[in-house]
Amino acid sequence: MKESEFWARMEQALGGSYARVWASQHQLADLGDRTVDEALAAGLACKQVWRVVAAALELPPSDS
Repeated sequence: MKESEFWARMEQALGGSYARVWASQHQLADLGDRTVDEALAAGLACKQVWRVVAAALELPPSDS
């Protein structure tokens, strides 16, 4: 998954303005208590991060 697709999915799930805020502030245990931004900066794959986000947001399987 490209980073542009990742952010498009984030915006679809959370809304354009809230997606970036959520990604910078919400720590996820499955990402080692890191935020999405921290996980991506650490080199985790976008697809891996998206799966964690999708689970945390309880998105339907078709969205993950």
